[in-house]
Amino acid sequence: MSEISSLGEFGLIDRLTDGLKPVNDSTLRAVGDDAAVMHYHDDEDTLVTTDLLLENVHFDLTYVPLKHLGYKSAVVNFSDIYAMNGTPRQITVSLGVSSRFTVEHIEQLYSGIRLACELYGVDIVGGDTSASHQGLVISITCLGTAPRDKIVYRDGARPTDLICVSGDLGAAYMGLQLLEREKVASAGQPDFEPQFAGKEYLIERQLKPEARRDIIAALAAAGIKPTAMMDVSDGLSSELMHICKQSKTGCRVYEDRIPIDYQTAVMAEELNMNLVTAALNGGEDYELLFTVPLSAHEEIKKIEGVKVIGYVTEPDLGCAMITRDGTEIPLRAQGWNPLAEPDTEKDLHSPIK
Repeated sequence: MSEISSLGEFGLIDRLTDGLKPVNDSTLRAVGDDAAVMHYHDDEDTLVTTDLLLENVHFDLTYVPLKHLGYKSAVVNFSDIYAMNGTPRQITVSLGVSSRFTVEHIEQLYSGIRLACELYGVDIVGGDTSASHQGLVISITCLGTAPRDKIVYRDGARPTDLICVSGDLGAAYMGLQLLEREKVASAGQPDFEPQFAGKEYLIERQLKPEARRDIIAALAAAGIKPTAMMDVSDGLSSELMHICKQSKTGCRVYEDRIPIDYQTAVMAEELNMNLVTAALNGGEDYELLFTVPLSAHEEIKKIEGVKVIGYVTEPDLGCAMITRDGTEIPLRAQGWNPLAEPDTEKDLHSPIK
């Protein structure tokens, strides 16, 4: 018998879905991307993605406000639709609620979901509620649309393509470390005041991330369609290796080009953590990682908030990072494995996918 943790999340998905063949012509792309793709009429295709979030697995209500949790739960689903170069349109929200929660608690959670939907122009169209014996359970399914010729998958990267990423990396992970540190420090101290001064950006990146629809709009305005794309939820290394595996390519990324915010660097030094490792593997950044043809180099440089960090190679060269001194180090996916035993996740974890 095999332990589930030995396969990891994506290994288990591969095993469970191996050999599945769509029986409906409307199913264009099933398991294996940020969202499934269905076709029901001539003008646009339908995108569908879903996330399941469990208390004490994906979030800790000791330091996560319910309104923030609701907002984040919705936004991470929107991010998956944007990662397909689509537009989120509707969500359904299903909740499992234990007896310790009041009506007012769930109203706080829902106020965050409603705020996210209002800001991103998404409708709440249904869902379900049930009792739970394991704390709070949140399951959100998001539907989106995109013209068929605009959808971007993970498998389109080609050698010589440029590797690009939006925003900065590692801040959400450092925000999580800061929240965990202050949680430990507050134990048994009813009047404890957490020390967040000067690190507000890290807290915001962890508790209230945003989906990068602005980057999708900027790419469209520049006439650039990425060849492959996904959002950075499990860490840059993991996402890069997914793109390379599905595109049957290798890659080279440069250590000195990985975008890192100043607060992230300061926090890493405080915690005596390797900054680049955190940026590569921390996860929950919800930035967009994408590849574009080399011919788009001049145009991509004009888009604010996007940085070219490397290039796609032939598959036999593998996936590696080039350090500041020119050394090549193989990339490893060290991000969070939600199916591993808790004590095996001592280094890096990304609570919400």
